[in-house]
Amino acid sequence: MNRSNWVLLGFFAIAGFFLLAEHKAHLLGLLPLLLLLACPLLHLFHGSHGRHGDTAAPAGQDNPSKGEGQ
Repeated sequence: MNRSNWVLLGFFAIAGFFLLAEHKAHLLGLLPLLLLLACPLLHLFHGSHGRHGDTAAPAGQDNPSKGEGQ
């Protein structure tokens, strides 16, 4: 890394620190809202949990997951 990259990285670190320090109250105030907004996403992407293998064959038919003659 050359010297200008280190200077740019230092600038971003200092700017990020002051951005967080000055806006911490706003960011912490949004946490409950972010949790509420995350709920629909969790339901979309985590909706099929626990449903594996729950399907049963109708009466009179063999279960296709079991082999013939078992």
